[in-house]
Order: sequence, then C-alpha cells, then structure tokens
Amino acid sequence: MKFLVAILLTALLAFISGLFLPWWGMALTSLGVAVLVHQKAGKAFLAGLLGVFLLWAGLAWWIDMKNNGVLSKKIATVLPLGGNSLVLILVTGIIGGLVAGMAAMSGSFLRSSNK
Repeated sequence: MKFLVAILLTALLAFISGLFLPWWGMALTSLGVAVLVHQKAGKAFLAGLLGVFLLWAGLAWWIDMKNNGVLSKKIATVLPLGGNSLVLILVTGIIGGLVAGMAAMSGSFLRSSNK
C-alpha cells in the first residue's frame, strides 16, 4: 500500500512542482516523498521511476495528441529516433523516471542514515 501511495504522491507533487519550478523540481518532490514514505531503497527507486515515468510519458502523449504529432515527429527526426514519436515519448518518460528514481533512492538512504 505504501508503494502505491508513494507512486501517486510522487506523480501528483511532480505535476504541481512542474507548474512552478524547472524540470528538475520533480527530483526534489521525489526525494521528499521518499523521505516521508519510508521504503527500502529499491522500492523507493521504483516508486519514483514509475510515478514520474507515467506522468511525463502521459503528458508527452497528451501534448502529442493535441497537435496531431506534428512537433514530436519533427523532434524525433532531429534526434536519432527515425521519426518515431512513440519512441520519443518513451525516452522522455524514461529520462524523467530515472532522475526521479535516483532522487527517491537518495531520499530513502537519507532517511535510513538519520536513525
């Protein structure tokens, strides 16, 4: 249950921080959630990764649908993705998820070091 709460809380706070902070604000929220919701480092990493991956990939997909994929196809052509917008959406989610996962794992280690 804590795992699901951590995923949802990470995604919600990362979305809110994205309204006011730069892109790396989600790492701060992910670290904060991992400190507040105590889990082992592996589960904290996975919760941070899944929360932000689902958020960023979902937002990228939603933006892609709103503009009929015009922008994502152009960006995927510039990057070595073969013009595939779905791969661009997945790469976007993976990058955000890895940053959030590392921050969450750091938060888990931070909490365990304070005992």
